[in-house]
Amino acid sequence: MTHATLAMTGATGFVGGATLRRAIEAGWHVRALTRRPQPAREGVTWIAGALDRTDSLAEMAAGADVVLHIAGVVNAPDRAAFEAGNAAATANVVDAARDAGVSRFIHVSSLAAREPGLSDYGWSKERAEVVVRDSGLDWTIVRPPAVFGPGDTEMLDLFRMVRRGIALLPPRGRMSAIYVGDLARLLVALAADDRASIGEVYEPDDGTPGGWSHRGFARAIGRAVGRAHVPTLATPALLLRAGGRIDRFVRRDRAKLTPDRARYIAHPDWVVTEGARPPATIWRPEQDTDEALAETVRWYRREGWL
Repeated sequence: MTHATLAMTGATGFVGGATLRRAIEAGWHVRALTRRPQPAREGVTWIAGALDRTDSLAEMAAGADVVLHIAGVVNAPDRAAFEAGNAAATANVVDAARDAGVSRFIHVSSLAAREPGLSDYGWSKERAEVVVRDSGLDWTIVRPPAVFGPGDTEMLDLFRMVRRGIALLPPRGRMSAIYVGDLARLLVALAADDRASIGEVYEPDDGTPGGWSHRGFARAIGRAVGRAHVPTLATPALLLRAGGRIDRFVRRDRAKLTPDRARYIAHPDWVVTEGARPPATIWRPEQDTDEALAETVRWYRREGWL
């Protein structure tokens, strides 16, 4: 594909950065929203603005063939902040696409949207999905599970624990995971697909049947950091919630284990829904998870994070 234009939010973040690289490689010109000045980059027009600045969203969407909305809020102090950063922000991006005459809209949600009663985060992501479904656009919704890879900060604490020789895990349950490079490939493939995926909600993963147990995934990280045996300890839900309050008190806005996230993490089933994976005609995972985890560890070490 050449000379097609992709309007993108979240391009300076973890998932968005990988997707931006992939889109440029695939021949897209990207109009990317950014809060801070960015260095010039071939194939990218940086649009200064934010999700609550409708003028900048209009500029981003102008002349685009597809709008890809990745940006969102993972940590917030309360429900109102989650609503503003996820649901209201998505409504702003939808309005910008519609006003610019862009019909194709790809929205990155979360598995958390399946359980909106568990957390304010999940509630806000589900509300954002409703906005997209009711938009009248040619939408596709993608609900990634746990995303890992170079540049990720959300799983970094788990990698650090495992490197030190122990893994404190959520209560017993199962999860799915996806490597950021594979997720980026999916998003770019969907941008190029203007028919088969319209009106679909996809839950992609690394292809592991039945997902991972928390212990199994921690041990896979152990192999990546060079630890043949990693003792694991499942944390009771009550203790997990207490840890969320402590982390919020100690690290405040930098907290990773907030009370809201503790409620989310304690849920026993974050495995992608059978039958909800994207069809193989559009995408399939390519990166072996053990190798992807090893690559992530190498990146963390090069950057001095691990």
